[in-house]
Amino acid sequence: MLGAGSARGMAHLGVLQVLREAEIPIDMIVGCSAGAIAGALFAVDADLYLMEKLLSTYPIMKQLADLRLPRQGFVKGDRILEFVRLLTKDLTFEEIDLPFAVVATDLEKGEQVVFASGKIAPAVRASISIPGVFCPFNYQGMMLVDGAVMNRLPVEVAKGMGAEFIIGVDVKRSREVKIKNLMDVIMQSVEIMEEEIFRRTESAADILIEPEVGHIGSFKFDASDEAVQLGREAALKLLPAIQQALKLA
Repeated sequence: MLGAGSARGMAHLGVLQVLREAEIPIDMIVGCSAGAIAGALFAVDADLYLMEKLLSTYPIMKQLADLRLPRQGFVKGDRILEFVRLLTKDLTFEEIDLPFAVVATDLEKGEQVVFASGKIAPAVRASISIPGVFCPFNYQGMMLVDGAVMNRLPVEVAKGMGAEFIIGVDVKRSREVKIKNLMDVIMQSVEIMEEEIFRRTESAADILIEPEVGHIGSFKFDASDEAVQLGREAALKLLPAIQQALKLA
């Protein structure tokens, strides 16, 4: 279960690298917001190390942020959708071997939406739509925004898919904030709300990995090397506990 986190979500790559290297059996994956992107990469069997290198050398936000005058959001999101299509090879959920689900929020109905069929890329685009930053994504008759609006680490979705042992990755603990601009105001407001919801619905993951990435700003994608490394460190710290729980040690 990979949770929301904006740029801090790059730590998910480090966690997934360690789990793959240690041959931890992963029978399904659920992703929310930034976790939806990382989960999609894992689900389509992408090269996680190549993705790490891409993040460290390619100015993601500068190239993909199709900025616009704010009506429903600053970023239109079309470029990001096409980038995700490329990363996921434009596959459908049905075309991949690993059961995978993406969580978004129906803005008009105020309901959680879980995608596990159809094209992967539109589901991911919906899940990352931070309110006020990205324009909501109109898809399948719904106006969709970030899944973290309802629950940044929706463990119950994994349980509903039949998961018996859940490894959760939360990258939003101990966030340090300095408000400098409008984006900071929006992000901090959203994340205060998400944190309150998270506290009230405390994670029921069997193992909760929490990389120490609180100092990385929401849009500091140029800190990818550090985020990935911190994800690796957090996963390695709990790897013995995971192996023991799964009787792999």
